[in-house]
Amino acid sequence: MLVNITNNGMNANGGKLFRAISSDTRLSILERLSEGEVHISGLARELGISVPVVAKHVRILEEAELVERKKFGNLHMIGIRLNNVYSLLDQFAENSTLEVEKGTNLLEALKTVAAVEVTKVGDMTKVVSTDGEEGLYLYEVNGKFPDKTVDEFIFEDDAVVEWKKLIPVTKKRLLVNVKK
Repeated sequence: MLVNITNNGMNANGGKLFRAISSDTRLSILERLSEGEVHISGLARELGISVPVVAKHVRILEEAELVERKKFGNLHMIGIRLNNVYSLLDQFAENSTLEVEKGTNLLEALKTVAAVEVTKVGDMTKVVSTDGEEGLYLYEVNGKFPDKTVDEFIFEDDAVVEWKKLIPVTKKRLLVNVKK
C-alpha cells in the first residue's frame, strides 16, 4: 500500500508566480500587505516610490493572484490573498512516498519519514514536534479532515496525506471583558 505524505501546492500561474516574487519591490509590497490593506498612494509613500511604479508592481501581483484590489471610487485598496501566498509556499514542501502494510496507523507511517515527538492529552495522542519543529499539527487524508487522532487513523487503502503545521495568526485578537 502506498501512502504519499505531502503538502498540496498550487500549479496554476506558475510562471506568473515566479515573476511576481522575483522583484524585491514586489516582495516588499507583499510584506507590507501582510500587515493589512492599504491604498496604492499610501503604499507608494511607505515604499518611497511613485504611484505609477507601485501600480505596475501591483498589476503583476494581481496577475499572479497574490493580491486583490478593491475599488471605492478613485481609491484603490490593495490586500494580500494569503491563501494563495501559502499555496505558493506549499509548492516547495517536501513530498515523501512510502509503502506501509494495510492496518498501519498514520503515526507509525509518519515516523518512517520524520522525527516525531508526541504527547498524551487524556487518552489522545498529539504530535507536538515534527523534525524538531514544535507546533500544532493537523492532517488531511485525500482532502478531508478525519475525526481521528494520528494513532487512531488506520490505512486501509492508498491515500494522500497532507501534514500541516499551523502557524500563529494574529489577524483576529479578541479582548474579552466579562461584566462583574
